[in-house]
Amino acid sequence: MNQFVFEQGQKRLFIGLMILGVLSMGMTFLGDDAFHSRFWSNFLHNSVFFTGISFVTLFMISAFVTAYAGWFVVLKRLWEAYTMFLVVGLVMMLVVIAGIWGHFHHLYHWTDAEAVAADTVLSGKSGFLNKGWYTFGTIIIVGVWYFLFARPMRKISLDEDSNGTMEFSHYRKLKVFSAAFLPVGAFSSAALVWLWIMSVDAHWYSTLFAWYTTASWFVSAMSLSIILVFYLKGKGYLPRVTKNHLHDMGKYTFAFSVFWTYLWFSQYMLIWYGNVGEETVYFQERLHNYPVLFYGNLVLNFLVPFFVLMRNDTKRKAGTLVFASIIVFFGHWVDFFLMIKPGVRLTTQEALAHHGHDAAGHAAEAAHGAAEHVAGFLSGFTIPGLLEVGTMLGFLGLFLYFVFNQLAKASLVPSRDPYIQESIHHETLYEEYD
Repeated sequence: MNQFVFEQGQKRLFIGLMILGVLSMGMTFLGDDAFHSRFWSNFLHNSVFFTGISFVTLFMISAFVTAYAGWFVVLKRLWEAYTMFLVVGLVMMLVVIAGIWGHFHHLYHWTDAEAVAADTVLSGKSGFLNKGWYTFGTIIIVGVWYFLFARPMRKISLDEDSNGTMEFSHYRKLKVFSAAFLPVGAFSSAALVWLWIMSVDAHWYSTLFAWYTTASWFVSAMSLSIILVFYLKGKGYLPRVTKNHLHDMGKYTFAFSVFWTYLWFSQYMLIWYGNVGEETVYFQERLHNYPVLFYGNLVLNFLVPFFVLMRNDTKRKAGTLVFASIIVFFGHWVDFFLMIKPGVRLTTQEALAHHGHDAAGHAAEAAHGAAEHVAGFLSGFTIPGLLEVGTMLGFLGLFLYFVFNQLAKASLVPSRDPYIQESIHHETLYEEYD
């Protein structure tokens, strides 16, 4: 089947997940501290995670088109649907921005003018870490990604189905957009990673962090794609997607899991070896106060995909490939949890101490005591709780509802893409051993 039908059962499922997410966020808000830091950090965590998946998919398409790759064409409609989610991601980040300007949350230490004035490090970074840069940087950069690249590229691709010719006119236009987006996306995404995630720990910085984050987004996007491809094939769609395509997707998941681990180790090793205080504090906090997440991150995102997907045959079997993809997708969601939560927790405790009350309005002494005991267990921060998982499922339901709605708007097979035949007859060198 070339035309996807968004069934009522699927809609009900995704709406149900969204309702679960709303209920989880509501319960989080009602049971939260004075600044609702658990609620806002959950919102930021999932907004950044799913917006990043959309961005990195646009980057993947651009890289494949620029490289004249043909194997991915039978999967192109799915990935184009991912890229359209950028507009939703922009709206979600506008909510975070509204929270900054309205002083609804304390996700970022640098938003406190008094703290910046009293801190030489924050003061020195204030030219970049400020409300204006965060606001206009987010709006302009994500707006450029969507309005100047993702939407035009999707339009060209869909028009090719009706008006494409053997003269490659549509493909040339697509290639121009793709080649232009690669440097634009690479440089601008680093700025947003610094603003959205790294500035949660405002005293810390790492030159590898943007690479690390993007690798995490990439593996998340590829693992989610594998799961959806198997689901769609089970419904009778994507018959042209074969074990060869899935094998290559498995190889990308395996390879970038190893690349992510290389960045994980390199970032840690260089900072540990340098032993510079403003850098080591990031890993000191996570290693000593969040050991389950710190080491669990490596198990979920390296050991599992490495040992499961190292063999060629496991990349061609539905069971092992889907199992590894589910673990990796959840693992990288946990990775972003670990990037964001410890910094938000510290910022919140400092804000509570500064303002002289805790969540129940107690005296300043209680807040100072909470700041001193930040290493203790705190639901929703030390490890993801049920409310965090429920919130993630809500965002996932929103993402999938949007993606499936986009899939229904066009043929699943870009029949006039000049590389469609190469994609249909794609083969991966594979030798089966007894």
